[in-house]
Amino acid sequence: MLDDFMIRATLAGIGVALAAAPLGCFVVWRRMAYFGDATAHAAILGVALSLTFEVSIFAGALAVALMMALAVTLLSRRGHAMDTLLGALSHSALAFGLVAVSFLSGVRIDLMAYLFGDILAVSRGDLAVIWGGAALVVALIGWRWSALLTATLNEELAYASRINPKREQLILTLALAITVAVAIKVVGVLLIAAMLIIPAAAARNLARTPESMALIAAAIGAASAVVGLRSAFVFDTPAGPTIVCVAATVFALFSLLGSRGQRAR
Repeated sequence: MLDDFMIRATLAGIGVALAAAPLGCFVVWRRMAYFGDATAHAAILGVALSLTFEVSIFAGALAVALMMALAVTLLSRRGHAMDTLLGALSHSALAFGLVAVSFLSGVRIDLMAYLFGDILAVSRGDLAVIWGGAALVVALIGWRWSALLTATLNEELAYASRINPKREQLILTLALAITVAVAIKVVGVLLIAAMLIIPAAAARNLARTPESMALIAAAIGAASAVVGLRSAFVFDTPAGPTIVCVAATVFALFSLLGSRGQRAR
């Protein structure tokens, strides 16, 4: 069954959706959208370093994405304005990554595949990495779900409940780095933040509890991957951007239905 490239692509898209859904909910609740962008952009530098030292793309992207996330966390505690800090680091990391790629000699690299994804080229090995990473993220978020929710709602309440908000932030940072590393093959560094935010934002219009929001976000992300891949095949469009377009359409429809429901009440 896995000999069919469309089957592998579909499974890869669903795997990324399952990893991004619960994490995307916390990104939306904590207003960390730009944080996700900065971490994703840093992954290009990880790709360049991986090719230079001939190590796994996943390992290189994970290491650099994690270093970027930790750097943002540490610098934000020193009084820097978060939006300015994220803007500077996000675009700087992307620029340094692109320049580093240009210095690679004797290595053929399809830069567009890393910027916008190449889900149709996912191999069995890539599939194992994606689903392994997705399982790790889901397990990590599930293990700390209650503590993460408490720390997100109110830091004082978290301290009163003997929960360290900084530790929970570190767990989110680790989960985000893993998600970026596994998603780079599917949607690319420029669209990873979209797959984190859009399904979760769409689910917010329907969900009544945090748990239901995560489940609905996972369903929207998985459905967007399946429908986006089919649409890309039929209309001969880029697969990664098409998946994001489908998710954006769902978000627009749910937002419209949500606003109409509020006016009716």
